[in-house]
Amino acid sequence: MTRTFNGYDRITTDPEVLGGKPCIRGLRLSVQRVLQVLSDNPSWEELRADYPELEPEDIRQALAFAANWLDDRVVPLDSAA
Repeated sequence: MTRTFNGYDRITTDPEVLGGKPCIRGLRLSVQRVLQVLSDNPSWEELRADYPELEPEDIRQALAFAANWLDDRVVPLDSAA
């Protein structure tokens, strides 16, 4: 069952996809991987060249999602999805 996070409609989790890690729109592309690639080379254009399925809003939400987690707050899951 795919679920989204409140305020992050492009960040999903599904126990059947990458062990339930937060992913971009249910793709087999984790938020963690997006952040790792951006940490090596912060060019959004190069990231999108490597992962053409990514949209600018996906990247923005991945960054915001990670920043929110670093704020030490719990990000509740939507009950509907």
